[in-house]
Amino acid sequence: MNEMNIVSEYDIAIVGCGPAGLSAAINAVIRKKKIGVFGTEFCSPKLHHAPHVDNYLGFQHITGEDLRLKFLNHAKDMGITINKNKVTGVFPDKKGFTLQSRDKFYLAKSVILATGVSTLKPIEQEIEYLGRGVSYCATCDGPLYKGKKVIVLAYNREGLEEANFLAELASEVILVSLVKEKDSQGIRLSDNISRVNGKPQAIIGEMWASGVALENEKIYADGIFIIRESVLPDQLVPGLEVSQKGILVERSGATNIPGIFAAGDCIGAPYQLSKATGEGQVAALSAVKYLDEFNYSNKEEAEKVSASV
Repeated sequence: MNEMNIVSEYDIAIVGCGPAGLSAAINAVIRKKKIGVFGTEFCSPKLHHAPHVDNYLGFQHITGEDLRLKFLNHAKDMGITINKNKVTGVFPDKKGFTLQSRDKFYLAKSVILATGVSTLKPIEQEIEYLGRGVSYCATCDGPLYKGKKVIVLAYNREGLEEANFLAELASEVILVSLVKEKDSQGIRLSDNISRVNGKPQAIIGEMWASGVALENEKIYADGIFIIRESVLPDQLVPGLEVSQKGILVERSGATNIPGIFAAGDCIGAPYQLSKATGEGQVAALSAVKYLDEFNYSNKEEAEKVSASV
């Protein structure tokens, strides 16, 4: 991977800016680690919509929005900023892990997943065709479809932006938009984008995905791009072990991949604030311990190499 593509390097990269992610960030900063926090345009919408929170210790009779702002202000006061670039993949690297966000890449020695629970489930055959005609990243895979016909299933504003990007490469873009009208304001679609109304039901094809089944019709193309707010954890991190309840972790927050930890709603119920913030702290402390051991191991390796020269 070209070093010129690397935007930043971190000790700990935290994917998610809800209660678990911000708790992890605050505790990692206290332990003097260089962190990067990746989040959406609006951190923790679920908390924002809670009319009352009565079970968070020390903050009785508080609204979800007020508590959300307290979390964000705490992070801001500690110098923590939120990177709004959506992470679409986390891959092993000789220095730890590479996080991809469109055409940007970030390096991290360890990663904490705090992605919450996605309310949007994969459509039928989506996972089976991932990498075989189905993609979650237009910037990553768009060049493969230069001069070809593609379908974009847009679940958010980013999906409309990705459709415009693909319109510069593809011969034709078919857009199925599930974006609310207020969220699409200000975006002008390219002339070679045609819109089709309907709710996606399934990916269709044989060895390779060839189209999408909507409620009342089927549409066909050479490639299909599905753009949602978040990517399912096991698709975000290849090889990550998950169950129907969430990401599988040890008590320390460690996943099956050394150096990757998880916290909050993404590891399963109960979906409670106190649990999320506590797990965020545990994951951060575990990542710090991992880094300390990692650095010590690297130092030992360097000393062995020096001694043998």
